[in-house]
Amino acid sequence: MLMPDQQQSIVVVEDDAGMRKAIERLLRAGGFQCVSFASAEALLQADAADTAACLVLDVHLPGLSGFQLQRQLMASGRKSPVIFITAHDDAAARDEAQRIGSLAYFRKPFDGKALLEAIRQAGNLDPKH
Repeated sequence: MLMPDQQQSIVVVEDDAGMRKAIERLLRAGGFQCVSFASAEALLQADAADTAACLVLDVHLPGLSGFQLQRQLMASGRKSPVIFITAHDDAAARDEAQRIGSLAYFRKPFDGKALLEAIRQAGNLDPKH
């Protein structure tokens, strides 16, 4: 569990630059530190998943999908909470998200307050102000 004085980041992987920036602004306004990537491969190359307090992953990414990324992270022993976001919602995607341990699943456009609350609940996170 994250202690209040630890500064772990919320990691966002979203290929749409506008959406990525909007999520960054939302998280910072909510008091969280965040780091974002345009692809799963960029995240893996930066090795930023190790220190993630929570991951916010787009389901449909170029290259590795958000689901593939989560499976790879789980296989390597990383256990950060994950929240999936998608513009292409369907029952199969919701089922897959649940199967691989998603704590929340949001269809774009989503309520920013709901995302912040899900992040807080994901790891009992209390943002620093």
